[in-house]
Amino acid sequence: MTDQLPRALGVLGLERGLPPGAVAPPLPGSLQSSGTFGLPVLVETVPGAWVENVVRGDAGLEDAYVEAARRLVGRGAVAISSTCGFTIRFQDAVAAAVPVPVAMSSLLFLPTLLRQLPPNRKVAVLTYDSTYCTEEMLGLRDPADRARVVIGGIEGGKFWHDEMRRPPPPLDVVAIEADVAACIARLRAAQPQIAAILFECAGFPLVAAAIRRLTGLPVYDIIGVCRTMLGGVV
Repeated sequence: MTDQLPRALGVLGLERGLPPGAVAPPLPGSLQSSGTFGLPVLVETVPGAWVENVVRGDAGLEDAYVEAARRLVGRGAVAISSTCGFTIRFQDAVAAAVPVPVAMSSLLFLPTLLRQLPPNRKVAVLTYDSTYCTEEMLGLRDPADRARVVIGGIEGGKFWHDEMRRPPPPLDVVAIEADVAACIARLRAAQPQIAAILFECAGFPLVAAAIRRLTGLPVYDIIGVCRTMLGGVV
C-alpha cells in the first residue's frame, strides 16, 4: 500500500454468478456502499466463495480469503471486512496475513455486547442460517455467557432462497424485513429476556432501523463494527 492510494474499506465479497464484467450496484446503507462510511469501499470477490459453501464452512476457502485480503491491502484498504458473517471462521487467518485491522463478522462484537447488558438479559443473534451457526463462531468459552445467547435464523425464507440462486435477484428489502421480523417475534415469545439483537448477516443492516422501531430494542450489525474499526484508522 502506498501513500498515493485512496484510503478505503476493503470488503471480501461472495461469488454472485454475474456475467463477466457485470457489477450489481450496492444499495444505500449497505456494506458495499461508499456512502455508508463516507470513504471509498473496495470489493474483492473471493474465487470459489459461494453462499452455500461459505455458510456450510468450507475450510478449503481459507487461502482464497487470505489472498483476496492481501489484494485489497495492495489496492489501498486500511481495514477489511466481509459480506458474509460466516467468514468469521477465517478471521484469525486473514488478520494474521495483513497489516490492517480485520473484522470479518459482527459476531466479533458478541462478547462485548453481553458485557454491556445485565447478567439476567439475553442477546438474540439473527443469522442467515441458524443450522450452520456453530458454537465456534460465537467465540464464547464461558457456559454462562453462552446461556445468554439465543440464535435464530431465516433459513427457508424468501431472502434465504434468493441468495442461493446464481445470480441472485436484486435484494428484496421488504422480504428481508418480513423474514427478520418474524424470526425475532418467535425468539422473543420464547425468550422474553432478550434485550438486544445482533445481526450476523451483512444483508440485514438494510432493515436495522425498521427492526429497531418495531422491537424497541438496540440492534447491532457489521456496519457498526466497521465504523468502530475505521474510527481507529481514518
